[in-house]
Amino acid sequence: MKKSLSVLSLLFFAAYTHAQTKPKLVVGIVVDQMRQEYLYRFENKFGEGGFKRLMNNGYMLTNAHYNYVPTYTGPGHASIYSGTTPSVHGIIGNDWWDKNLKKSVNCVEDDRYKPVGNPEGNGDVAPSRLLSTTITDELKLFSQKRSKVVGISMKDRGAVLPAGHMADGAYWYDSKTGKFITSTYYTATLPAWVDAFNALKLADNYIGQVWNTLLPISQYTESGPDDSPYERKLKGMPKAIFPYNLKELQKTNDGYEVLIHSAFGDDLLTELAKASIAGEQLGKDGETDFLSISYSTPDYIGHGTGPNSIEVEDTYIRLDRNIEDLLNRLDKEVGVDQYVVFLTADHAVVDVPQSLKDNRIAGGNFPLSSVEANLNDYLQKYYPGKKLIDNISNEQVFLNQDIFSGDPKTSGIDLLIATELITNYLQAIEGVAQVFPKSTIKQSSYDEGSVKGMIVRGFHFKRSGDIAYQLEPGWVSGGSIQGTTHGAAYTYDTHVPILFFGKGIRKGSSSQYHSITDIAPTLSVLLKIKFPSGSTGQPISEMID
Repeated sequence: MKKSLSVLSLLFFAAYTHAQTKPKLVVGIVVDQMRQEYLYRFENKFGEGGFKRLMNNGYMLTNAHYNYVPTYTGPGHASIYSGTTPSVHGIIGNDWWDKNLKKSVNCVEDDRYKPVGNPEGNGDVAPSRLLSTTITDELKLFSQKRSKVVGISMKDRGAVLPAGHMADGAYWYDSKTGKFITSTYYTATLPAWVDAFNALKLADNYIGQVWNTLLPISQYTESGPDDSPYERKLKGMPKAIFPYNLKELQKTNDGYEVLIHSAFGDDLLTELAKASIAGEQLGKDGETDFLSISYSTPDYIGHGTGPNSIEVEDTYIRLDRNIEDLLNRLDKEVGVDQYVVFLTADHAVVDVPQSLKDNRIAGGNFPLSSVEANLNDYLQKYYPGKKLIDNISNEQVFLNQDIFSGDPKTSGIDLLIATELITNYLQAIEGVAQVFPKSTIKQSSYDEGSVKGMIVRGFHFKRSGDIAYQLEPGWVSGGSIQGTTHGAAYTYDTHVPILFFGKGIRKGSSSQYHSITDIAPTLSVLLKIKFPSGSTGQPISEMID
């Protein structure tokens, strides 16, 4: 009997020791629209406990990039957590043209499910279109579902895609009510801790404040002037300048939407993150848990005012305080050196194209709607009375395949001729850099350094279009002289931070090239679990070996 007890004790000790080699909690932080250079440009404004703590006491990759296009939010989050690219995981955009349904679909749209928390909210949501597992899925599979996985964001896709297919919950901001909601994919009712958080009505508290610069505005020397011709104003404001009276702006903007256009949106999400740690008791048992956080507010602000605005700088100064607050809470609730945090971005951003032009740098706005109309007129000369193009979006052309489904002796030739006509037409337009028919993409290599290779990795043959094109550097589709966007294959959109911090992470930095797809397999090695099913990235060996 004593021998049996001794064996059991040894087995228990071995299992306990094994569990202790892993972090109790992994926290994945994605900042929506963050350049790597923000860490340098705003560094003097950061405190010691936020970004600097991650940079100085963790491991930083200074040459990390997206290795595909389009560099959008949906594909970015899917790629970070799956360790692969849209060619495998299938999230080819935030929205895309569904060739079978003949309509545009959202990357997390699924009408089989309904909203929970607000019947009128955006809740027909699920990760159904994600074709590979995520690191969070693999953690659930490894632990026989004992590990807890929770995803939160101001955007539905920022919560849903990182949390994966097996999450215990995913919650996102409802701009109609100022509350956080979910989908029946996860639960029929909100957990008690989410109800309690919503009952605090923190959105009302933040909207009751005035967003002014955290520091005296004269100190924001890393940005351009506050009164800039390149910044898009919010409805109800004569200019995009401080201060922003959110309560007044709420009168001219829908519901609680104005909050996500202010730095207070990050404050609200940080409070939800702390509530989720307590409410779900993350990191409290013998299994590793996972919390994914996606800060969406920088993207909303960055689109409107551009990367050189005081609004963006103030947002990151305040986000630094949020990161510090979150890390302090993790120290207290989970334990110092008992958790792992990684921080990255789903994409970066280009300067406002008009500002580039005014500084005699190449750039411009690609008039997509007029280009599409003119292209359709041009094709009528060759195919009168026929509508050859179903849709142009995400810099891809979707052909109307019904046109080419007739006589097999001629349909293939017609498709080839139409493709050549469209390719040559687009290639001749100002602002277009390269055009690639689907047949060319099939034959292309996966060279990391080429635009063609990036298009190949972002191209899913069942979901993507028939022709892909890439604009010249500094060009964006549509738009006006105010505001900017992202999505290109160039470094201004691909170069993002990757920071690791915590248990098992050595201090240091590396300027070696790494793809965003290296994050998930690195976590797999740290957690000693299987790589995500479609993973094409490699572990960051210089950090963990």
